[in-house]
Order: sequence, then structure tokens, then C-alpha cells
Amino acid sequence: MVSSSAATVGEYLDELPPDRAALIAEVRDLVNANVPPGYVEQMGFGMITWAVPLEVYPDTYNRKPLAYLALAAQKNYTSLYLMGVYADSDEEAHLRGRWEARGTTLDMGKSCLRFRRIEDLHVDLLAEVIGAVPVEDFVARAKEAHSGRR
Repeated sequence: MVSSSAATVGEYLDELPPDRAALIAEVRDLVNANVPPGYVEQMGFGMITWAVPLEVYPDTYNRKPLAYLALAAQKNYTSLYLMGVYADSDEEAHLRGRWEARGTTLDMGKSCLRFRRIEDLHVDLLAEVIGAVPVEDFVARAKEAHSGRR
């Protein structure tokens, strides 16, 4: 499932085969346990997202809530989009270095961490990354990028 038209997270999970729904639910629990206060879980872009509400930051380029994290079941893998890492090259380098220091290869593009099983993840490291950027800091990064100063 590359994109979903589900209106709610529950509908999204119901669309998935049981094994994929279980994996998504497990990673969703990880995110919900570690995401800083102020981000809102919702459906966006056909995925489960944790975003800055428009009431907090309405000045987005696409007039949609500013996504901090997203989780999606793709055709052959699962993706966890880490926009907080993407927005900060030092944070990205730090994540890559710490991941690889554990002796495993990180399957990640600019923000998209790809995996097939929960065992493919360093859950404790992800918990740190997920919890690392308070809403105010993420909004400040977005404003800085929007102003062209980055």
C-alpha cells in the first residue's frame, strides 16, 4: 500500500493484512510513547503522521499540518519518515553514525527509514530520535528553511 485514502488511523490499520497491521501498530506504539508533546497523530498524505497542528504553525508551503513523522506500509517494506532528521543534517549524520556503530546497515534515504521487521530496527535509538525535537524547535527549523536562511 503506497498511499491510502483512509480517513482515520483505525481505518488505515484495518486495510492492512494482519502481519503488516501488527508491525505498523508496534512502531506506532513506539512513536506514541516517545513523540514530544504537541505533535498530533492523524492521517496525512495517505500515511499515519505526527504533525504540528495548523493552529500552532499555519504558514506551511502546502497549507497542511507540518509533518514531523510519518509511518506507512509500502509494497515491499515499511517506512518511517523522520522529518526531524531530514531537517537537520547534523542529526542525520549522528543517527547514521550511531546506527552503523551497532554493526548494522541503515536503509535510509534523506528521511525514509525502510524496514521489513521490528528486528531490523534499533528501537532504543529510534525512541531517542523520535523524542529529540520539541514542536517549538521543529517549527523554528521550518520557519528558518521557509525564509531561505538554511
